Amino acid sequence: MTSAPHIALDSAGPDIVDGRHIRALTFQAVRMEYLRRPFGELHIEAAGSRALVVGSGRGLLARGLARLGFEVVAVDPAPAATALALEADDGQGVTYLTAPAEELALPDGSFDLVYCADTLEITERPDAVLAEAARVLRPGGAFVYDSVNRTLASRLTYLGAFQAFPGTRIMPRGRYAAQRLRRPAELAEALDRAGLSAKDVSAFKPRAVRSLVRATRGRRRGTLTDDQLPELVDMVLQPEGSPVVTYLGYAVRRA
Repeated sequence: MTSAPHIALDSAGPDIVDGRHIRALTFQAVRMEYLRRPFGELHIEAAGSRALVVGSGRGLLARGLARLGFEVVAVDPAPAATALALEADDGQGVTYLTAPAEELALPDGSFDLVYCADTLEITERPDAVLAEAARVLRPGGAFVYDSVNRTLASRLTYLGAFQAFPGTRIMPRGRYAAQRLRRPAELAEALDRAGLSAKDVSAFKPRAVRSLVRATRGRRRGTLTDDQLPELVDMVLQPEGSPVVTYLGYAVRRA
């Protein structure tokens, strides 16, 4: 690629770098690994259960849940993302909708599992997002999420490498801001305010930081495709680790 790529979220094309889609691809394996783990005392059988993905993007996670046996609804605030998800649909029966995370327009208590992706680290209104997720979740249901911690390392990665430094930038400027990155303890307090009891936090990270840098630089230069990035970045789950940058967690809706 002889010129700088065009960075645009929820867009596809040979000269487009869509950092949101790149993130979904590289997170997919660790998200699915986390979902396959038993949630402590909580047990949800996929067959016969309904799952909602909030911030679903092109629908990759939603289709993964459908393959586990869930009946899945995927919601995203961007009409362009919904259109791309419909194009990528593989017949798993996922329902794709366009709506903001703060106003889902779905019935109360209608899901057994809600997964909030690509949302909590960009929203200015986390309490509204969590309250809405709790509203559509049945009592005893699981709220699963991943997000970004607020640390020096996360600022260097998300505010610096991903949206400021020319050689590794894959996101539009302003996508992330320090005040929208939240520590696990802060998120646990917000979960509690929404009627959700936090049960777990698990760190995840690239197997090697050098590989993450190579992946983002290669994608910027056009020497790597989106589909090559997950294997190169190789995200690994660290259930006992302290989150330095990214983490997953789950909570249970109180009766």
